[in-house]
Amino acid sequence: MAYVSLKNLGIELGGHKIIDQLDLDVEEGEFLVLLGPSGCGKSTLLHSIAGLIDIAAGSIEIAGTDVSHAEPSDRQIGMVFQSYALYPTMTVEKNMSFGLRINGVPKAEIQKRITRVAEMLQLQSLLQRKPAQLSGGQRQRVAIGRALVREARVFLFDEPLSNLDAKLRTELRRELKLLHQNLGSTMLYVTHDQVEAMSLASRIVVMRAGKIQQLGTPSEVYERPANLFVAGFLGAPAMNFIAGKFDSEKNFINEHVQLDLSAYAALQQATAAEDVVLGVRPEHMHIQAHGAYSAQLSLVEPMGNHQLLWLKLGSQSLCVLDHDNRSFTLNENLRFNIDITRVSLFDAATGMRL
Repeated sequence: MAYVSLKNLGIELGGHKIIDQLDLDVEEGEFLVLLGPSGCGKSTLLHSIAGLIDIAAGSIEIAGTDVSHAEPSDRQIGMVFQSYALYPTMTVEKNMSFGLRINGVPKAEIQKRITRVAEMLQLQSLLQRKPAQLSGGQRQRVAIGRALVREARVFLFDEPLSNLDAKLRTELRRELKLLHQNLGSTMLYVTHDQVEAMSLASRIVVMRAGKIQQLGTPSEVYERPANLFVAGFLGAPAMNFIAGKFDSEKNFINEHVQLDLSAYAALQQATAAEDVVLGVRPEHMHIQAHGAYSAQLSLVEPMGNHQLLWLKLGSQSLCVLDHDNRSFTLNENLRFNIDITRVSLFDAATGMRL
């Protein structure tokens, strides 16, 4: 049985449908990431699971119990918000134990849980400090610790790292992944940051306008995006899209590119002369002296251990990820090849993967 199960879920805010007829099963012990652009409904969905937003239709089950209309305190969840929401006059220890104290948990049990979680999150030396004496990363660890001491069945994270600088985000992302490995708890995590999603998730739910676009492992949604939206949203830099057609010989053809796609698994779903979009990621294009195609170099972006080469192919701008960090001259013509085993093909009319 799914640890969290959403059936035919509907959520309305201000008379507008935010989520409509959404179904989602979260397996016990998995780290599920809700990923999508701002306003797609991912935080609203998480808050409905927490009981902070009422649902208009459908049901929410946690561990087989219908909690659709239960109070947040009765759902056995722990939640970490984007803002730390710590009590400024309380010490770290008091902040972490507050919920336990008002629920009447015995002092000995509170101390046991605080000690265990503080050690897990490396907060032992900070227990007597107040939030103003902590860095942003330390405050977020306290907020995570406050959720963990509840020993909840499900942990919900609403963009907990978005207020931190890049270095801290990387460090806490690693700590969260280790935490999940050690606890084995069910975790739902909301983010618009695809790096967080790809690195943390057991499975990713890609959302758009309140609907699920794709659900799968990080490698599945990256390598086999279900539609043009997912393909363009996942990846930094984004996937290159090349419009064209394919002929009866199963070749993709446009003004500048011709590829033999006879080995493409789902090509039989399309018909010859149909308008299609070829998707190819920057790392699957390779600069080679005797490459099949030629394009003009318009921009170089050094990225440290690699560089991004922006090529002009007719009126089309294409990005190539080059790990060799070779020196090139702007406006020179570079030859390149496309790895046809890694391309994606989409119906131009529907945007769906072929």
